[in-house]
Amino acid sequence: MHLTSPRSSQRLELNYYGPKTRFYEQFRTGSELDHLAFWVEDVQAEYSSLVAKGAREAVKPFQEGKYQLAFVKDPDEIWIELIGLKRPSRK
Repeated sequence: MHLTSPRSSQRLELNYYGPKTRFYEQFRTGSELDHLAFWVEDVQAEYSSLVAKGAREAVKPFQEGKYQLAFVKDPDEIWIELIGLKRPSRK
């Protein structure tokens, strides 16, 4: 579910991951915030940069449809999603 405001480009996305899904975790106090997401131009470059600066790898860059995604964790274990459009292959 997405919540949007006509006065802002920001969007709040509500997620639920069931018990047999990839990102399921049993509820515990503090797990209410699933992740923060940021649109980036180059997912692989931003992922590499954040990991080099101390972010923990969570999910390496992958493709899902027309999107490239990746996840890192900040020092407080909050998941940060990087999302961008799939980039053409470099040859």
